[in-house]
Amino acid sequence: MPKLTSVHYQALVKVFMKAGFVIVRRESSHIMMEKKDLPRPLVIPSYPEVPVSIIRGLLRSACMTREEYFRNLR
Repeated sequence: MPKLTSVHYQALVKVFMKAGFVIVRRESSHIMMEKKDLPRPLVIPSYPEVPVSIIRGLLRSACMTREEYFRNLR
């Protein structure tokens, strides 16, 4: 399995949209996404390179496996 690396925030938004998340609002430097069955929203910072530590937290909050992440990243 490939190693997690930092990615542009727009790539993360696309990954989570493929997984069924929708954008509910955009703040100045963050994007909030929700999915019907999950109790808490994802907050994606609008960084040119989102660090791996934040990506790991987002995957955990989204209940998404690394396999799903890499499949949606393509």
